[in-house]
Amino acid sequence: MTLNSLNEEQLMILQVASDFSKNEILPTAQEHDRNSEYPKNIISKLAELGFLGHYIPEEYSGSGLDFLSYVIAIEKMSAACASTGAIVMVHNSLACSPINEFGSEEQKQKYLHDLASGNKIGCFALSEPESGSDAASINTTAIKKGKEYLLNGTKNWVTNGAEADIAIVFTKTEKSKKSRGISAFIVNLNTSGISVGKSEKKLGIKATSTTQFIFENARIPESSLLSGEGEGFKIAMKTLDAGRIAVASQAVGIAQAALDASVEYSRERKTFGSPIIEHQGIQFMIAEMATRVEAARLLTWQAATLKDKNLRYTKQSAMAKLFAAETAMWVTTKAIQIHGGNGYTTDYPVERYFRDAKITEIYEGTSEIQKIVIAKQTINEYV
Repeated sequence: MTLNSLNEEQLMILQVASDFSKNEILPTAQEHDRNSEYPKNIISKLAELGFLGHYIPEEYSGSGLDFLSYVIAIEKMSAACASTGAIVMVHNSLACSPINEFGSEEQKQKYLHDLASGNKIGCFALSEPESGSDAASINTTAIKKGKEYLLNGTKNWVTNGAEADIAIVFTKTEKSKKSRGISAFIVNLNTSGISVGKSEKKLGIKATSTTQFIFENARIPESSLLSGEGEGFKIAMKTLDAGRIAVASQAVGIAQAALDASVEYSRERKTFGSPIIEHQGIQFMIAEMATRVEAARLLTWQAATLKDKNLRYTKQSAMAKLFAAETAMWVTTKAIQIHGGNGYTTDYPVERYFRDAKITEIYEGTSEIQKIVIAKQTINEYV
């Protein structure tokens, strides 16, 4: 796929996201990063433009757009500020999406209007202090008591945790069944018995909050159960399949920003009387940076297109995330090298791109987990 293959609606989203990112997000990105400050005003403006309910149907106050246009928008936002991209994609991919896909009509009416319009912010609570990649080993419990569940446990690494109103929370409703005993709940975070724990101090995406949630006999109505008891692991895995495409687009955005900065800097910086862009060593780095970015983008768009066509995309989403994340790290590393000593300072944005890139190899499934997924899917094709 290329830009020439995008339809009119997708091109419009590309232009709107590009203009907004350049004019609204980029000017304050460095400041938000430096101060670890949530970009509240920017998120409000994105809500007004419909980006907080991008592919949620219009009947639930969403924009009703396709998934490919969504990842295009995430790439543009992330090129300007990876934190903003992370906030938007967690809200869309990990909070709105499971309700839209697995929720009852009553749940959709109750939650999606506020989430898709941006009146409320969503998050996703799966990981725990002793459960990351091995999602089936979670220890948070939900015990049925009449028409309520009592939730107890701790969740880690919750992006949007400090600002969120609604969380998709994964618990064990029957410990003996392992992954088949996991259930998902739509949880109002103002419920008694729920508190926000420590907020992590991070290497990158510093303008996002990353917190703990602590559940102490939190009473959750049974109407908050998503799909049914024992359906949680399936919901988590399918949600992460799609979420990985968004992470891939975030990684592409970061890598593209680093490439753009490198070309611009190379034209201005002179050594031995000539701009360094005239040196073959710099040209070779730029050539490989550009090639990897384009390949990562095409993998990402391929996965998004398969999702839009309701075709299987598990392997393609894992490939896109693996390759795009590793591309982001490689390209940002080369960007700092091209900038030399300047690249190691906060006077230039490439050090921020480098710090932001690393998380794309970790969250929503590490690169090692992606390789396991790709291997299993590939091997199964030969059976």
